[in-house]
Amino acid sequence: MYRNLEECVIDLEKNGHLVRIKEEVDPYLEMAAIHMKVYEAGGPALLFENVKGSKFRAVSNLFGTVERSKFIFRNTWESVQSVMELRNDPMKALKNPFKHVRTGLAAWKALPVKKSSSLPVTAQEIQISDLPLIQSWPMDGGAFVTLPQVYTEDPDKPGIMNSNLGMYRVQLSGNDYETNKEIGVHYQIHRGIGVHQDKTNKKGIPLKVSCFVGGPPAHTLAAVMPLPEGLTEMTVAGMLSGHRFRYSYLDGFCISNDADFVITGEIHQGETKPEGPFGDHLGYYSLTHPFPVMKVHKVYAKPGAIWPFTVVGRPPQEDTAFGELIHELTGDAIRQEIPGVKEVHAVDAAGVHPLLFAIGSERYTPYQQVKQPAELLTIANRILGTGQLSLAKYLFITAEDQRPLDSHDEVDFLTYILERIDLSRDIHFHTNTTIDTLDYSGTGLNSGSKVVIAAYGDKKRDLCTEVPDVFKEISGFENARMVMPGVVVIQGSTFVSYASAKQEMQSLCDAIQEKGALSSCPMIIVGDDSHFISETIKNFLWVTFTRSNPSHDMYGVNSHYENKHWACDNLIIDARIKPHQAPPLIPDPSVLKSIERLFVKGASLGGLNI
Repeated sequence: MYRNLEECVIDLEKNGHLVRIKEEVDPYLEMAAIHMKVYEAGGPALLFENVKGSKFRAVSNLFGTVERSKFIFRNTWESVQSVMELRNDPMKALKNPFKHVRTGLAAWKALPVKKSSSLPVTAQEIQISDLPLIQSWPMDGGAFVTLPQVYTEDPDKPGIMNSNLGMYRVQLSGNDYETNKEIGVHYQIHRGIGVHQDKTNKKGIPLKVSCFVGGPPAHTLAAVMPLPEGLTEMTVAGMLSGHRFRYSYLDGFCISNDADFVITGEIHQGETKPEGPFGDHLGYYSLTHPFPVMKVHKVYAKPGAIWPFTVVGRPPQEDTAFGELIHELTGDAIRQEIPGVKEVHAVDAAGVHPLLFAIGSERYTPYQQVKQPAELLTIANRILGTGQLSLAKYLFITAEDQRPLDSHDEVDFLTYILERIDLSRDIHFHTNTTIDTLDYSGTGLNSGSKVVIAAYGDKKRDLCTEVPDVFKEISGFENARMVMPGVVVIQGSTFVSYASAKQEMQSLCDAIQEKGALSSCPMIIVGDDSHFISETIKNFLWVTFTRSNPSHDMYGVNSHYENKHWACDNLIIDARIKPHQAPPLIPDPSVLKSIERLFVKGASLGGLNI
């Protein structure tokens, strides 16, 4: 397997998975636009050999398809899966010890090794301004590291085996950062680096940070692995790469010997600066907020270093492949951690954290004839209390009954729930709580609400497959369209305020109630553009669940409280854009036109079917 990024690039090119772009390309918007065009077409990895303003090459779209990602890890993938299986079920090794001999070898490679010899990555000391300063979106606050491996250690238990490696975006330029001396580190809630900084703050010492960029692709993937606190990602980096993670210390900072670049520095208590905006993976900008500022100590680059980057935006993007790879490696871990769970699907089309689909079990009262959620509610609470799953905003959960379910088949899964949901019983709110830092649908940064929709039992209704007539006659709303069975979207006026929204939604509820029962349509979406929302299921999932805050934007026909439990006859979600929400990502048309030169006949990308 690859000991460095250069070996990976050569191998991908040799096997038709990478093309070189020799023409000069601007890191301001152009490189990102080229990447997105190629990614969308399912194209190859890209090696930019002539980056304007930098002597270093850059590579993107390495993980652009699951197939290419598995090609990169083809020699280690099965052994790492075996190790993960043993972590989840150690009895497997006892039942079949000979089968797991290779697993032991893979586990040995998980142990990092300290080296004191010369370090290729420290061969040249450079400045931040020497790096490829890539800006992806027009409103971004500056250039960012989009595939960073941010390394910190636990001050109470120093050493690499108690370290944390995370992919926390790093802002290299712009805003109030002092050029070459300061950079921004954006990390969100439920991240290991926060635990380390909290401890250094209590000790009154700065947090030492090393940002590795490049190296074997396994090191990049390891940085996004959702491992339990106390288990270092460096072990996964070694197993996936097929080589023990080699490291050294320099000036008190940990150095990845095989990285292409290393940025070292310190974060001091209470020192923040405005970070952002940044076009993020929900499909909107995350806005400017105070985040820790890192005082740069030194910046290193190995000879011939290559700068890896990606572009995030409305899903799917390259990080979608990350999610699929991680699910394959750790998919069974959630079953072990939460008894009764069969499957959890963080819906990529909705930006991952805003929407979870889960399949659980119902085993509490098998002797009763009436089927209703019971164990599912226990499981739902466990899900919302587990790691980054706790960032979920909408959780739809059910259990299989009489037929199998696949939570990745979004339409079938939602149809199953909507056919069975009891709207007087099955909706459970969590208000004034934490949500994903990047989700601006709530009441403030990290603040919002959650809702659990837990449905189980016999089918209660046939869902409509055509727009019911009632929606064609409601004043103030228009262009009603079917999204999927049981879900209708209607177009409302522009959202002004929650006070006016309550009045508008009440008039909608009254108009529906006047026409009598509408059981066949349990979910109604109000949006700004009903044609766009209904055009594809992905549009429906993205708009509905990224633009709504359950406690504020869920309404109901004949809504009422029964012993403090909210109930209704038909569920309405107001998914219109709110004034406080972040703007969606829109490419610069002039940049899109400028990169066409690379796709004409005879240019670097002219041979691609794009």
